[in-house]
Order: sequence, then structure tokens, then C-alpha cells
Amino acid sequence: MPSIKFPSLPNTQSTYTSLPDSFFQKIKPTPVRDPKLLLWNEELAEEFGLGSWIDDKFAIAQVFSGNSLPEGLDPFAQAYAGHQFGHFTMLGDGRATMMGEFNDRNGRLFDFQWKGSGRTKYSRGGDGRANLGAMLREYLISESLFYLGIPTTRSLAVVTTGENVLREEIQTGAVLTRVASSHIRVGTFEYAYHFSSEQEILALLEYSVTRHYPELKQNENLALSFLEAVMKKQAKLLVHWMRVGFVHGVMNTDNTSISGESIDFGPCAFLNGYSSRRVFSSIDQNGRYAFSNQLGIIHWNLSCLANALLPLIHKDTNKAIEQAKGLLANFEDWLQESYIQMLGEKIGIPNLKEKDLPIVQKLFQWMQDHQADFTNTFLVLEGAYHPKEEIYQSPNWKNWYDEWKREIQLRGISETEAQILMQKTNPAWIPRNHLLENALMNAREGSLSLVNILLQRHKNPYARKLGYDYSTELPIGGDANYQTFCGT
Repeated sequence: MPSIKFPSLPNTQSTYTSLPDSFFQKIKPTPVRDPKLLLWNEELAEEFGLGSWIDDKFAIAQVFSGNSLPEGLDPFAQAYAGHQFGHFTMLGDGRATMMGEFNDRNGRLFDFQWKGSGRTKYSRGGDGRANLGAMLREYLISESLFYLGIPTTRSLAVVTTGENVLREEIQTGAVLTRVASSHIRVGTFEYAYHFSSEQEILALLEYSVTRHYPELKQNENLALSFLEAVMKKQAKLLVHWMRVGFVHGVMNTDNTSISGESIDFGPCAFLNGYSSRRVFSSIDQNGRYAFSNQLGIIHWNLSCLANALLPLIHKDTNKAIEQAKGLLANFEDWLQESYIQMLGEKIGIPNLKEKDLPIVQKLFQWMQDHQADFTNTFLVLEGAYHPKEEIYQSPNWKNWYDEWKREIQLRGISETEAQILMQKTNPAWIPRNHLLENALMNAREGSLSLVNILLQRHKNPYARKLGYDYSTELPIGGDANYQTFCGT
């Protein structure tokens, strides 16, 4: 690799490699032909003391493509397994390499990972590379989720490689640098359970607790406490997804992080016209990960984590199962309570209870029947704009609206109070699928103008634009035939 004088790099760590060797492979990224910086997240870079790097785009391209490694970096790929569409399989970082771990300005530890960095022993015949469209999609979606206030991995840089990758067609190669509080997944624990000793499972548990839940260290049953903490994080995350109409698309256990962050953004999308059974993924033929199924799937995924922790929960397997089942039952209650409260906040009613659900159910049924836009319907209710669509002039809508007004009056909630709550809960701007696709097509043709426009406006997703007709955001013909792909 060429000898380059790099801007100062904060101290890097590699605490993950303190785990047994079976959890990772020490490996360097495969160099690329001609790296060029395409996107650099200046605000995120500042959080890690990397602000000065923007003055040296050549150095950024070299380091964040994996071509050149500053002193102190000791890259590795992680091993993990997972249930993909319900079927267990051995996986691992097949096209990703961990650069190292860095502290942000608040002292919190984060992974920096190259995606598209070349083959590892976990590649399973893949080329280890990534295409530009998939990496830009991850950058756009992850940053949008961040500004929507949703826990997520983030994107620091996209570098083109000067090489092509072959998918359905020849595409431009790229490397994305992903930033995460860690890349430990439910699938990491499944890997340990199936392929490692009990002592190695314990080592992974203790490391994960130290990194993410240090307040649990003194608890008598560490495994059970850890499982409960992960459940609560995932409950909050899934309710956020449902709040903004986000469909992840591949909620496999290897895409379920123990930190409670959104991770991996291949076949993901946002609802336009509402359908509880909406699927955007080209590979989800049976609708396993449809919008309405996401709450049930996270329960299933967490049951897989519980299963992997059974040897550490109790030496008596039957007692371990009983304790894990108790927590899973509690999880259903936490999730349902949080979900119902969120639904109430979407219509300006705080502290909604299960007995009050009919008013929301009627609204969602109306939305389903009329394919009403998920985002805009709540803006209409709030009074953020006056819709031109005929569905909002229908008797059914007006009847429901009158019922809603009576409900808030009975509760002593003023329309202004309801509006304030809705403005905090409902975004005005989401990454509309057709706008995202236009931006990606524009980028493939050599221009980042539309990508940058989306990135800029999604920094203020809850800002209302007075006098704006939000119906102009909608795709012509809706989302009926829209599909997304994993990009691997």
C-alpha cells in the first residue's frame, strides 16, 4: 500500500478482538483500483474529531476505501449466524471489514466498518463488493432515520472504487463506511450458541453488557437482565418504525442489533398509500416482513435470542425456558402498550389505552380502503395543509373527523394541544420511494444534486412548510408495483 501522510486519526481500539478467535477473522480490506470520495458526512465526522479530514479528499478516499491503513488499525471481519426468512444459516461479514472502534466527543464507543471492502472467509462465494446504488441508499435511509429521531447506524463516507461489480447488470463499485454503536446482533448470539462453548457464549454476553448495558453488571442473573434490556430497546425501535411507516424488508435475526439500532438497509422503504400488508422486498414472496408483521417478527427474533441465552439463564433448562417465556410475555405487553400510546400521539391524544383503540382502528381501516397516504393523512388531520384529494371530501372521512373532534373535546384536549403533539410525532418529510429512486438514478448518471437535496431537507423532517401542497410529494400511480433489492 502507498505511503501517505494522513491527517491525525483519533485513537482506535479493537476491544471486540478480546473475544475468542472464533468470533472474527483478522483480515485487511482488498485494495481497489481508483478510489474517489463521493460523500463525506461532515457533521458526523466532527463528532469523532475527523473534521480536518475534509481538506484532504485524497486521504479520505484512500483510507475509507480500505486502500491505505493508518497506523493503529487492525481490521477484522465478524462471524455471526442468523435466521433468514425463518431458516437458520451460518453467515458473517461477507463483504464488510471492521476498521476499528472510535470514541465520539462524549466518550461513547462506536464501530467504523467498511461495507464493500472485499472477500472474507464468510463470503460464501460472493465477490465481497458493493454497488454504488446500494451504498447511497444506505447513506440516505440511515441519515434520514437519524434525523427522524430513530435509533440507527449512520453513514460517514461513500467512496467509488474505480471498478465495476456484476449484479443483474454491470454497476459502479463503492465502499460505504458505516458507524454503529456496535455490530453485535441477535445472530451473533445464535452463532455462539450453535458453534461455540458455553464459556464463549458467556464471554460474548459479558462483552456485550460491558459495551452496551454496563448498569446490569451487578445483577444476579446477567443473561436474563440482558435479554430484558435488549427487548426494551427493540420495543422502542419497532414502535418508531411503525410511527413513520418504515418497512425494513429483511428483519432476519442477523439484522436485529442488540443495541436497538436500525441496521442494514437493502429492501427497505417507506409507506406511501397505506396498506397493512405492504411488502417492498423483491425476495419476500410470502409477506413475512410486511409492514403489519414487523411487531410480531421482532417477538420471534427475540425468542431466538432468548433461546441462545438459555444455558446462561439457568442450569436447569426447564427453569431457563420458563424464565425466558415470562420475559417474552412481558415483552408483548411492553410492545403493545408503547404501540397504542404512539398511535394516540399520532392523532393528538396522549395516554391512549387499549379500550380506546376503536377510533384509531376506524382511521386505519379508512386509510386502507382508500389507499390514503400514510404521512399526509396525519398532516391533513393536523391542519398542516388543505388537501385536494377527493378522499378527504368523502362522508366517511368527515364522519371520522367529527368523531375525533368529539373525542378530544371529551378529554379536555384543545385542537392546539392536539396539533402540538401531532407535530412532534408525525413527520412532514420522509424519503419518498420514487424521489429516492430518482436521486439514485441521477447519481448513477454522474450527478449527486438530487441526493444532496434529499439529504438536506431530511435534516428537518418535522418542519412544516406553510402553504405547501404536500400532495405533490406523492408518486403517480402509488407504490403498488414498487420493489427494492438487497444489493448484494
